[in-house]
Amino acid sequence: MKRLTLEAFAKVNRSLRVLGKRPDGYHEIDTVFQTVDLSDRIDFLEGEEDSGEVSLTIEGADLAADASNLILRAAAALVSRTGTKRGARIHLSKKIPIGGGLGGGSSNAATTLRGLCTLWNLQLSDADLGALAASLGSDVPFFLLGGRARGTGRGEILEPLEDLPEEWLVLVIPRFSLSTAVVYGALAAPALTDSAAGTNLGGSDSDCGPDRNDLEPAAESLRGELLSFRAALSDFGATSARLSGSGSTVFGLFGDEESARRAHGRLAGFREETKTTMTIVKTVSRAAFARRAKPSPGEHRG
Repeated sequence: MKRLTLEAFAKVNRSLRVLGKRPDGYHEIDTVFQTVDLSDRIDFLEGEEDSGEVSLTIEGADLAADASNLILRAAAALVSRTGTKRGARIHLSKKIPIGGGLGGGSSNAATTLRGLCTLWNLQLSDADLGALAASLGSDVPFFLLGGRARGTGRGEILEPLEDLPEEWLVLVIPRFSLSTAVVYGALAAPALTDSAAGTNLGGSDSDCGPDRNDLEPAAESLRGELLSFRAALSDFGATSARLSGSGSTVFGLFGDEESARRAHGRLAGFREETKTTMTIVKTVSRAAFARRAKPSPGEHRG
């Protein structure tokens, strides 16, 4: 039986502008995604021939392994699109926090699409795979691409961007999560047009405008601690301190590993006081993403 093991990488939003509400109820955004080397692991094992059964087991998180799970939704979408009767057993080892704005569920879905296509020898075009990904969630198409990319529309319309030199980040991961829908619901109308939205604890410009996240005021109105997390990162040398997506993870950007590790060490007292988890990660380029997350057909690892 064929086996396959893939990494499902997390992302941060280097910048996120909210442009307005769409007729379909979603918000129009302009964002820059960046993959980082925090990842889940997904193991795929080929099932019985013509069984049509796809099962899921999970370790490392209290997640339902039922039809609501994005991994099984991705498998079902692939089966519906191709008509395949192949089966699979899937095991998720979870490390990306749930509800942290790091895209773990979306990454799992995209990785499942890639993994099952390889495991089952399915020949889908990039356009077909992208359409399936977009049907599963706004961020899912990005995780077929990786690296650095601009996302518009709901985030599903992608423009690959040139990779920047490797950067290091300190992630501050609270014990609480935030619902994307709740954060968008708390978004004040002026934030949709105000170019100075949010408290500026960030530095450089990005391809979708000044380094900013328009969801920060809404998220921080729900959990005031988030602003203190950003301030602490900035105080200890981060060149930018931002909320990722709709939160709850906050990240500080550092130009090199030594600076990130020094800040991580100096933040030990703050980490204890706030009962947060802090971890150091680095950016993953598109080429590295392709090597580690997109094996070619016939390459089976694990």
